[in-house]
Amino acid sequence: MSAKPEVESDKPIRIALLGAGTVGSQTARLLVEECDDLARRVGRPLELVGIAVLDPSKVTADWIDRSLLTTDSEGLVTRADIVIELIGGIEPARTLLLKAIESGASVVTANKALLAQHGPELYRAAQDHGVDIYFEAAVGGAIPIVRPLRESLVGDRITSLVGIVNGTTNYILDEMTTKGLQFEEALSDAQAKGFAEADPTADVDGLDAAAKAAIMATLAFHRDVRMDDVPVEGIRSITADDIAAAKAERRVIKLLVVAERTDQGISARVYPALIPDTHPLASVRGSFNAVFVTAEAADDLMLYGRGAGGAPTASAVVGDVVTEARHIAQQGMGPIIPMYARIPMAPLEASRAAFAVRFLIHDKPGVLAAIAQVFSREGISINGVNQDIKPTMHDPGYSGEIQQLRVVTHLCDEVTLRRVVKQVSTFDSVTGQASVLRVFDQDAL
Repeated sequence: MSAKPEVESDKPIRIALLGAGTVGSQTARLLVEECDDLARRVGRPLELVGIAVLDPSKVTADWIDRSLLTTDSEGLVTRADIVIELIGGIEPARTLLLKAIESGASVVTANKALLAQHGPELYRAAQDHGVDIYFEAAVGGAIPIVRPLRESLVGDRITSLVGIVNGTTNYILDEMTTKGLQFEEALSDAQAKGFAEADPTADVDGLDAAAKAAIMATLAFHRDVRMDDVPVEGIRSITADDIAAAKAERRVIKLLVVAERTDQGISARVYPALIPDTHPLASVRGSFNAVFVTAEAADDLMLYGRGAGGAPTASAVVGDVVTEARHIAQQGMGPIIPMYARIPMAPLEASRAAFAVRFLIHDKPGVLAAIAQVFSREGISINGVNQDIKPTMHDPGYSGEIQQLRVVTHLCDEVTLRRVVKQVSTFDSVTGQASVLRVFDQDAL
């Protein structure tokens, strides 16, 4: 067996950075300010050889050497050993990363949307060209969740992942819970404080969480899971009444990512759910994130921390850079991402849960019995019923009082439940939009 060729220990490992926004700027800061320590950890110096941006005049961070700024992204990625991609979106990020890989560079990215749609293509390209791809910052900001799924738990069989992976929605729901705000009020507050974008669609409609669900499910179950495989429900429909009802039952509402192995295949979902206030995820407040992992041998693990923000996310990015730089210094490679499992995605019809359904009904005899009859006819068992008058609510054409009827079911399939809700909503004595929330039970996974 021939010996590996010697590499000069003082030869810099060249780093190219794509993007100098919130995370990119903080990544550059860590690379510059911590360069001596990072070199000691790697065994060779790291050299930032260029930062690609659309408009260099908009880069104002004083730690960034302006001579490094360039608009030539394609040229930059071909003269680096490691390319860091922090521009986001699908294109040109995908093309640039493939070009970097084909040029022999390893890549580090925080681009969850790209990985959720084209991750397997990039993983295979990296493997084919003998380079690495790392993406810890794509899920959970500073929380180290990707590496445990990819490496630490690779000798175990993961059965489920349950997590809060979007800080914006967690902040909004937390404000609604602690201050009694309606959704729109809490969203405006989040935007004013910088926790929500001017266009919050990706966050509040669950799309950001769905991308992260696809990435985690791919790693956990060794199967290509795309964002299109992840049914999504956001939090726009959550009201102060939903929050109040949850508190009365000693529960909280959280937007959850739930991925699991079932008898029907792999299921990955994003939805708001009622969870007991004793569950560890119930204590995840504000913009923090957490992921609860269950594996056959390791049992339950929970990873918790800052899920967003420039500095926390940059910490994860630079951690990946150091890991890959060590591989280069030692002439090695990181682990591949195997996707060998031939497990189908579970059909929606296989999804079973307990549900809490809230109807607004006319306060008159026979309404509850008629609704209960529909549930019974469809084979859904009712676990509990609560009613209370809503004096501030009115229905045009009806002079009586409006009641809020809350029906909690035993485990049932979602398709049947949705059909029941649709039937009940057609009743003349039912008004407004029904609210449907899952009642999360970890033991049911």
